[in-house]
Amino acid sequence: MSGEVEKEDGVLVIRRIHVVYHLQAPAEAEEVARRVHEVHHDACPVYRSIKGCIDVTTELDFQATD
Repeated sequence: MSGEVEKEDGVLVIRRIHVVYHLQAPAEAEEVARRVHEVHHDACPVYRSIKGCIDVTTELDFQATD
């Protein structure tokens, strides 16, 4: 995870957060994992709490274990 912080009126404010999910699973699970990754934010309490205030992006680093 990484973030970008900016000063606003002399106060540090988090503006952007980028999360990388590292997943090791069988190759046949990749399609499902990518579909889940595309919609998971709708069910994430943290994302739902901060959306509109902080720009959150994610990516999936899928590594097949077979």
